[in-house]
Amino acid sequence: MESNFTKSAIAVQEREDFSEYVAHLQLHMTLQARNLVPSLKQTMEDSREQLLHQTQAHFEKLVSRQS
Repeated sequence: MESNFTKSAIAVQEREDFSEYVAHLQLHMTLQARNLVPSLKQTMEDSREQLLHQTQAHFEKLVSRQS
């Protein structure tokens, strides 16, 4: 018979595994959506827009490497 502590530890681990899976799924969906949305302009002349894209890409790269 398993102790309540062991059952609780298993339940916590399962929740963490599921939470990690959901986080990965959300990141994947975000990246996919980003690839599907066309840009508003054909040129990247606006330096603020270019900076925003670079910042988003950098942030997504950092988040994906945290796992």
